[in-house]
Amino acid sequence: MSALVVGVSHRSAPIALLERVAVDADGATKLVEDVLANPHVSEAAVVATCNRLEIYASVDRFHGSVEDISQRLLAPAGESVEALLPHLYVHYDDGAVSHLFQVAAGLDSMAVGEAQVLGQTRDALRRGQEQGSVGPVLNTLFQQALRVGKRAHAETGIDRFAPTLVSAALDRAGDLTGRRVVVVGAGAMAALGVATVVRRGAGEVVVVNRTPERAERLAAEYGARAAPLTEVGPEVAAADVVLACAGASGVLVDRDAVAAAPGPVALVDLALPHDIDPSVVDLPGVTLVTLADLGEDLRGSDAGAEVEAVRTIVTDEVEAFLSARQQASMTPTVVALRSMATGVVESEMGRLERRLPDLDEATRGEFLQALGRVADKLVHQPTIRAKQLGDRDAVSYAAALAELFALDPESVDAVTRPMEPHQPREEP
Repeated sequence: MSALVVGVSHRSAPIALLERVAVDADGATKLVEDVLANPHVSEAAVVATCNRLEIYASVDRFHGSVEDISQRLLAPAGESVEALLPHLYVHYDDGAVSHLFQVAAGLDSMAVGEAQVLGQTRDALRRGQEQGSVGPVLNTLFQQALRVGKRAHAETGIDRFAPTLVSAALDRAGDLTGRRVVVVGAGAMAALGVATVVRRGAGEVVVVNRTPERAERLAAEYGARAAPLTEVGPEVAAADVVLACAGASGVLVDRDAVAAAPGPVALVDLALPHDIDPSVVDLPGVTLVTLADLGEDLRGSDAGAEVEAVRTIVTDEVEAFLSARQQASMTPTVVALRSMATGVVESEMGRLERRLPDLDEATRGEFLQALGRVADKLVHQPTIRAKQLGDRDAVSYAAALAELFALDPESVDAVTRPMEPHQPREEP
């Protein structure tokens, strides 16, 4: 089985096109189910953020899976499929490993080095574990990607330089001191938004969300006020700044609510699909900031040496992961070889006992040890060399070893037992 990723992101497509394939948590779950319907796919996970949608899959063949997965990803776009097709990217096997490590480390983010994508990668793994769609291939890949991301943030100063989407967007909204801010949504990005506006000295902060309990929980954490989604119109009409990042289906902040605001209002829409009616930009006194507006701000925020340090970590980790995977693929053949040698010893010992039925226990033990040492010495060097050469081309050397020693293919396969779909989760 090999890893395959099919995706579309801010790096490959305009935000307007990304919006047409955006999915929420339920949509991501359904997408995984659809992908697993392909007979060539054994595992699947979806990384869905405000500026990317990626399907990761464990497949037994490239052709026959990539076309189907691409169509599944683009299905929500409807008539826009043809427009989006050129913007898809595909990474297979080693390339898929490298890509996910870069994503988890923040190197592929709109704000290079930002840490939020690490949590989103963890969410994708958690959803896959709960759904039972993640098995040994993707579990190992995602767990290692999370460790790479943690290492990148722990060992470099990238966090001090890389802005978040929220902070970059709020920079455009102006001074927040004493201003009334309404945050629409209660997810990870909304929580970051509330923390940021409070830190910047906002006056009253209101959290509006479809689920009142989540709004109240987030508001209580920062001394803000919660309001139900049914009150979004009046709350927006009284706001100085609105940060929308719910990503629900349909517009949550309409033109009438914004038009009712008594003074200038800054609107920040970081949701895919958008939460704020785009036509509000025509209203007097309205400033609208969207994901599409942030590209230039964030592209200029690379932290030079820190980004290069993260790239070095990712490169080293990719090489180490691929090397370990190569060597691990030799293990079943090596174990089968040793099992064959053990079988030969037992067979010869049984033959000797039948010819010498009066063999005493002490002598029998000496014979058994001698035969065992001979067998160990004969297979020791081939197994050592096989593991060393496995770094170069494990599949070819494993096949050669199996052919030279006439190993039973079924005995080789029997060494590796498939792991259960639900793997232990990474410690938070």
